[in-house]
Amino acid sequence: MDCPDTTTMHVIARIHTGFPTKFGIPRQSGLVKTWGRIVFEPDYRNPDMLRGIEEYSHLWILWGFSEVEGKSWHPTVRPPRLGGNQRVGVFATRSPFRPNAIGLSCVELAGVDLDGQEGPVLHVRGADMMEGTPIYDIKPYLAYVDSIPGARGGFADRVKDYSLQVECPECWREKIPEEERETLFQILSQDPRPSYQNDPGRIYGMEYAGMEVKFRVQGRQLEVCEITKEE
Repeated sequence: MDCPDTTTMHVIARIHTGFPTKFGIPRQSGLVKTWGRIVFEPDYRNPDMLRGIEEYSHLWILWGFSEVEGKSWHPTVRPPRLGGNQRVGVFATRSPFRPNAIGLSCVELAGVDLDGQEGPVLHVRGADMMEGTPIYDIKPYLAYVDSIPGARGGFADRVKDYSLQVECPECWREKIPEEERETLFQILSQDPRPSYQNDPGRIYGMEYAGMEVKFRVQGRQLEVCEITKEE
């Protein structure tokens, strides 16, 4: 029996996060304790589908890189953490530009709301997804099989400790809601800039949790230049 060359996947839910655009989203799940709400599509708002999920601490999320659908991909890519200059195979990276624009993330399950107006909602932490990202599947994370002691991480192991020192003057710090302050600084410390941009005089801007944050980077230091609340 021949297997089909294509298949159909259904969007079962969408995640709501503090990232209206992809700029600034952590490059891997779990790096920053960003919040997210997974809201199911009407056809999948059956509480029975979540029965027992509260017993797990973490979940695997299979989702779509909606911002790159239909765009071309190449056999090799330039990972940001290698400075954007060195090429490696697309299947040796987690680049969104791949034959099938599918992402995989491990998130912490922070809560389950079965009785809200939006139907069953999963509250998660550590999501690396943009507002409205489509979700195709959810599976429990099983530490005894999903965590492999001593597994090698390729080039990612060599650059995993890269971070910037974040400097934020008090006049801007006080504009950040207290519950978002630590998360925002963690996001900035991961260096949100595109890998090919390294102009110390350039002012960058990113949106997060209803704020527009402007910053510049010189060496390994990031300075927050302005924070404004979005209308």
